[in-house]
Amino acid sequence: MLEIRPTCENCNKKLPYNSSEAMICTFECTFCQDCVTLLQQVCPNCRGGFEKRPIRPKQLLKKYPVSNVVVHKPVNILNYKNSLKTKF
Repeated sequence: MLEIRPTCENCNKKLPYNSSEAMICTFECTFCQDCVTLLQQVCPNCRGGFEKRPIRPKQLLKKYPVSNVVVHKPVNILNYKNSLKTKF
């Protein structure tokens, strides 16, 4: 089951359970759409792609609560973009 993390890992923007801006990779690294664009659609952690995070139905939040653990690991965008040029 997805954790539904509460914020963007890069900019720390709030991404509540019903956010239409939340994007995740296959390991559920969570980023907002603006940061995914900055990251050129490639996860800085696993190098996988991103997909829109599903919205957990409100009626299931009590039974299946979302995560409140904030993962905030800002990406050095310049270094990251340079690494994309050399890795691919």
